[in-house]
Amino acid sequence: MNIKKLVRYSFLIISILIFFIFGINRIILYQFKENDIIKEHITTLLSTQENMNKLIKNIDRTNTVDELEKTRHEFFTQEKKFENRKDQLYLKKYSDILDYFIIEFNEEKTIQNNISELVKNEHLLEEYFDAIFKIQSQKIIKQKEFEKLYPQENNIRKSIEEKIILQNNFKFLQKFSDIKYYSKEVLFQHRNQETFNKWKEKINLLIKDYPMQELKKYLIVTDNIGMIVLKIEELKMKEEEFIKKISQTIDSSNTINTQITKEIEQLSLEFQNTVFTISTLLFLLLIVFIILLAYKVNKNVSMSVDEIEQKVHDGLEEINNLNQEISDTQKEVVFTMGAIGESRSKETGNHVRRVAEYSKRLALFYGLSQEEAEMLKQASPMHDIGKVAIPDAILNKPGRFNEHERLIMNTHAHLGYDMLKHSSRELLKAAAIVAYEHHEKWDGSGYPRGLSGEDIHIYGRITALADVFDALGSDRCYKKAWDDEKIFQLFKEEKGKHFDPALITIFFDNLDEFLKIRDTFKDT
Repeated sequence: MNIKKLVRYSFLIISILIFFIFGINRIILYQFKENDIIKEHITTLLSTQENMNKLIKNIDRTNTVDELEKTRHEFFTQEKKFENRKDQLYLKKYSDILDYFIIEFNEEKTIQNNISELVKNEHLLEEYFDAIFKIQSQKIIKQKEFEKLYPQENNIRKSIEEKIILQNNFKFLQKFSDIKYYSKEVLFQHRNQETFNKWKEKINLLIKDYPMQELKKYLIVTDNIGMIVLKIEELKMKEEEFIKKISQTIDSSNTINTQITKEIEQLSLEFQNTVFTISTLLFLLLIVFIILLAYKVNKNVSMSVDEIEQKVHDGLEEINNLNQEISDTQKEVVFTMGAIGESRSKETGNHVRRVAEYSKRLALFYGLSQEEAEMLKQASPMHDIGKVAIPDAILNKPGRFNEHERLIMNTHAHLGYDMLKHSSRELLKAAAIVAYEHHEKWDGSGYPRGLSGEDIHIYGRITALADVFDALGSDRCYKKAWDDEKIFQLFKEEKGKHFDPALITIFFDNLDEFLKIRDTFKDT
């Protein structure tokens, strides 16, 4: 082939490869977002069934029809939510080119099978709920009837007892004692047909010897209340059978939930490895092609030293540009993942942007190098990435958390660290530190490890101050933004308690810089 044509075609192919790599990077970012959405659907699916499990476990504790109806309403609300999430998870979507290389979470066979089993269990739970609802309804009705009749039985029995005592007949008293004994056995202990028959038998024996009108009336009340007690006991036995089935189904669902969670974690790791492999292969393909081109050109044409140097320079420049594109893509992925974490708690992307800028300024003023400050700026948007694993009901609660909800919310720091700690990339290592330690406090009262002072990494101390400053000055679902004077007063009070005292001093010494950043990146 003519050398001019070879060079022309070769550079055309290089341009196509560069464009293709750029396109792949964009598709990878989109795939990240798709899998995050799928992961959110699966997490909500698991959380919703867990709520259904709790409701069905608690149904036998209801004491009134209103409570029972409320529980049924809550159960079917969760069931509808489960079905909606399941439908969203399997909506038909178009395929992009990356689907041939990277499988989406909901299309992985093991997860599909586990979710199918989860759906089967959900249908079983719905059937069991209907059955146990009917049983509990009957129990409540019978219990009300019992509560109405029991005072009558008790009053008549006492009246009879008083009259028999007046007779001063030991034989009658002994027979009446048998009646009292069996009444308690039927009403409160054995509750079986045999004991009930003995109770009535004792009443009939006393009626033969002492045919008073109240004893006959007592026999009628006894017969009614005894039948109610036996019916309640029968319903309880049926209920216990369903509770066993429900427990088995819930245990099965819990096992499936654990399997799905592990599988998603494994797929996430494989996804990252696949992305890295694809990018590396494309990069190596480009390098190999450039090398072959250089070899071919060197073999077929004589070039001057200046021409060779120029070609090498051009090639290196293209490689550097590609490296820069890969680096920029990595930073964009990190920032996007951070923004996704914040968006789940209804916070804007500008929150993570402002925290990033505050963190960089604080790092520079503290004395960190330009390189470290830039690293912290890129890592800080990931400080709340662990929130993607927190249920929406807690994450977006408009009021204060109760103790249980606070404990769950506080796990986001450790969850974020677990997501990032395995990476060998410096940027993600820094992000892991920020996620883990940005809720630690200078005086050791923070979480998750209760670190204090300089045991807290400087990245965590800086991000803590930046995050709190921006959070207090922003509207959230559970509060209105504070005014500046209130924020500044809190910072002065928390100097040496929540925050590193040196950083508080730096903050106030350079207050205009931070206010300028806030104004520049206002929420729209």
